[in-house]
Amino acid sequence: MTQSGLIVRVAAKGEGATADGRYAALAAPGDVLADDGTLTHGPNHVAPSCRHFPACGGCQLQHLSEAALVEYVADRVIGAARGQGIEPGPVAPAHLSPPASRRRATLHAQAIGKRIVVGFREQGSHKIVDMRECAVLAEALFAVVAPVRRLLEGWGARKLAVDIELALADQGVAMGLKGLSAEGLAQTEALLDFARDTGIARLTLDSGYGPEDVWEPEPVTVTLGGTPVSLPPGAFLQATRDGEAALVDAAREWLAGATSVADLFSGLGTFAFALAGPQCKVLAVEAARDTHLACQSAARLHGRPVHALHRDLFRNPLRVEELDRFAAVLLDPPRAGAQEQVDQLAQGKVPRIVYISCNPASWARDAARLIAGGYRLAGLRPVGQFRWSTHVELASLFVRD
Repeated sequence: MTQSGLIVRVAAKGEGATADGRYAALAAPGDVLADDGTLTHGPNHVAPSCRHFPACGGCQLQHLSEAALVEYVADRVIGAARGQGIEPGPVAPAHLSPPASRRRATLHAQAIGKRIVVGFREQGSHKIVDMRECAVLAEALFAVVAPVRRLLEGWGARKLAVDIELALADQGVAMGLKGLSAEGLAQTEALLDFARDTGIARLTLDSGYGPEDVWEPEPVTVTLGGTPVSLPPGAFLQATRDGEAALVDAAREWLAGATSVADLFSGLGTFAFALAGPQCKVLAVEAARDTHLACQSAARLHGRPVHALHRDLFRNPLRVEELDRFAAVLLDPPRAGAQEQVDQLAQGKVPRIVYISCNPASWARDAARLIAGGYRLAGLRPVGQFRWSTHVELASLFVRD
């Protein structure tokens, strides 16, 4: 019999839940919730890794033990499947990215009086937590926080509000400052001095008309599947290198032997370049023009068997007759999923489909459509790249028997 008030799981939004449906913030499995709302900590409740928790919106789950965190990532995926009537069968152990491994993030900066605060926003608020430490950002990304704070402190703008886009490229940190304008020589020189002294690989400024290069000593690239690919400002990267490797390894294992693969929503070519080789040609389909051109250029420059196609798969999905030419399909759509494209796949005869997702709920909805079309869920791997957050990703395999 379950003890009254015992926290038995962590719900999708991060609250602890009892068997009888009560919820408690910052509760871990094994904690006990009393009738008056007080919480007695159990063995899965640990001290947070960062002084800013729980105020900072970058993390919601630092109070969970490693075992409880891994279980949460797996449960999010399994629960989403069962919510659509799908029994997932054997599920691979969840992959969890380690601390200080996040290689991309968007921080926010704001002038408050004479002070500049830089960091993530509080959960459900526009208030910025002034970041003095961070347990999730890669060391190279966190190292630029103090210098960018000093740069903005000298800007002299009372109503300053800036988004700071950070990505770790092959050459170092690529930074984009959105909402900042350089007026005159002094501010332009301050930006150049900042970029040079901080060792920034690229600095762009977006004052409302799109990012413009301020500093880029050499072309910025990110290596995907052993291929250096140009990294446009704001382009999507998997959040951590190890998380990317976990997803890529699953795709390689499941698609071994396929001689032709259609990589849909291919982005820069994370999966296309990993799968392409002497025995496998890949069609990489992407709607974002800058990203598509970066993939196309890298394939041509390095002689990789990847053909890049510019196409909006929401408005114009690949049709059944196009899909059935391929031995396998991989798709990695945005959070909303890919209902139109999945409907075409469900009607086709592609033997193997690998579906990568950053949203278990939309994935489960699409998975149900594939299964209704005659596919079987044959592999599932949960991935927690956004450590200590409620954001969960996954890799899955569907086969037509």
